[in-house]
Amino acid sequence: MATLTSVNVGLPRNVEWHGRTVFTGVWKTPVVGPRMVRRLNVDGDGQGDLAGHGGEQRAVLVYQVDSYRYWAKELGRDDLEPGHFGENFTVDGMSDEEVCIGDRYRIGEALFEVTQPRVTCYRVGLRLREPRMAALLVSHRRPGFYCRVLAEGKVEAGQEIVKISTGPERISVAEIDALLYLPGHPGDQVERALRIPALSPGWVSSLKSLRDQGDRPSGNPGLTAAANSPPPAWSGFRPLRVTDVEPQSETVVAISLANPDLSPLPKWLAGQFITVRLLPSPQNPPVIRSYSLCNRPGADHYRIGVKQEPGGVASAYIREHVAVGDTLDVAAPRGVFSLADGDAPVLLLSAGVGVTPVLAMLHSLAETGSTRPVWWIHGARNSTEHPFAEEASSLLKQLPRAHTHVSYSRPRESDRAGIDYTVSGRLSADVFGAVGLPRNAEAYLCGPNSFMEDLSAALADYGLDRAHIHVETFGAGAPLTPGIIEAVKPPHPPDGPIGTGPTVAFARSALTVPWHPGYGSLLDFAEACDVPTRWSCRTGVCHNCETALLSGAVSYHPDPVEPPAEGNVLICCSAPRENLVLDL
Repeated sequence: MATLTSVNVGLPRNVEWHGRTVFTGVWKTPVVGPRMVRRLNVDGDGQGDLAGHGGEQRAVLVYQVDSYRYWAKELGRDDLEPGHFGENFTVDGMSDEEVCIGDRYRIGEALFEVTQPRVTCYRVGLRLREPRMAALLVSHRRPGFYCRVLAEGKVEAGQEIVKISTGPERISVAEIDALLYLPGHPGDQVERALRIPALSPGWVSSLKSLRDQGDRPSGNPGLTAAANSPPPAWSGFRPLRVTDVEPQSETVVAISLANPDLSPLPKWLAGQFITVRLLPSPQNPPVIRSYSLCNRPGADHYRIGVKQEPGGVASAYIREHVAVGDTLDVAAPRGVFSLADGDAPVLLLSAGVGVTPVLAMLHSLAETGSTRPVWWIHGARNSTEHPFAEEASSLLKQLPRAHTHVSYSRPRESDRAGIDYTVSGRLSADVFGAVGLPRNAEAYLCGPNSFMEDLSAALADYGLDRAHIHVETFGAGAPLTPGIIEAVKPPHPPDGPIGTGPTVAFARSALTVPWHPGYGSLLDFAEACDVPTRWSCRTGVCHNCETALLSGAVSYHPDPVEPPAEGNVLICCSAPRENLVLDL
């Protein structure tokens, strides 16, 4: 019979870590006497990061005495006490190999149901002073598990743990943890796991992504959307010849690129982007920028739309110096912002030059003669700043179920209402009801960050599933730094001595700096430069940091638990072996 040996609680607090402040509830200590367990928590307990811990599905974290003994020997520790692994319940028995998702247990007055393994993040290593801990918990198959509370009540150390029922499919905590995090992901096991009603929604979503990956040769889409992009058609940069330069508005010029020998270029997905390397000044590092492809996927050339930005080095160079016959260095098409197959209605929503990726989607729909309902909604200042207007209008006429709404915020006197544009004013949330947008639409948004943030939120409020709202960002993406409390700063070279190693170019942040071996990983280096990053485990497990490697090669230390998708890199556990260009 299993036994509850310790009840541990702790409220979130600020902890200093590597010169930063982390808000975390991982510090738990044992309590004496009975303690009330409620639907969301144990009395006196709390979590610092509710996105990754806590909530109804993760109300109580359980870890085993046997695992404490194992880690004491493995790590050479004699100081491990209940609560050290951030658990609420320390138990004797109930190993991860025998407890199954959906099992139900009674402890004292309360009833619990097992919902998922522990989501490993860096904070358990922070508590244990062992940075590798997140990876070790997974690779050694000892993660621990979460429970939800089916019946509230008081519990107390020393009470017996009574098993009430066994979950369907009988998949253990260790098995389902390995199914998501370790290489392999057998399809029959994934299907079995998805039949367990008690499995938490987050894990259901991850396993569905694994199930839907098809024959993808590498990567783990269950952990990151970055693995959903097909492998790049070529590595690094290759020269492409400029075949056309065509103004599309007062501020946007279209550049067409083809193979120098005019052989067909590899196909791409509607919505993807290419990266261009420019050398405005031989004395300075190359300027690297990414631009969405805006022509028909499958065409024999690539086309991008470049907006002249005030003070923009790349756009000024392209506008003033790039001409037909010139050669530009280009990295292969990439990106997970792409038009999905299916029958659902499509919303293509853009502002300004943000029209480029959704224009490629419109090309794709027109080429296939799609009968899907399509809503084309675009915002511009007026006709002089409305790129690709005639092209979009022509494509929309080829779609039998197309709906068009164009807003001009400052129409000119010569602009014709009902012909050049639909209404005057900025796009707002009111437009969705006005055009009769169905709530089961797949939405694709591109434009200024504030535009995407506001209208994404408005679409969710309107009733669209957030999983069906897709956005493309031209610049650096939103950071994910769980628990870190700090202000966002613009990217800059790192403080201290200038590095002498390979150059690392952060393409979206417009920063190229030499690597310094004093940094443990590319993630550490990016953080020293205040480049926005996404991470959680920092040891090659969670894949939140998986990033497109546009050029170059890296070495890993430690090796990741599962390698990233082909053409990508895990920056949390890698360092450059040669000059790099990262999509950061």
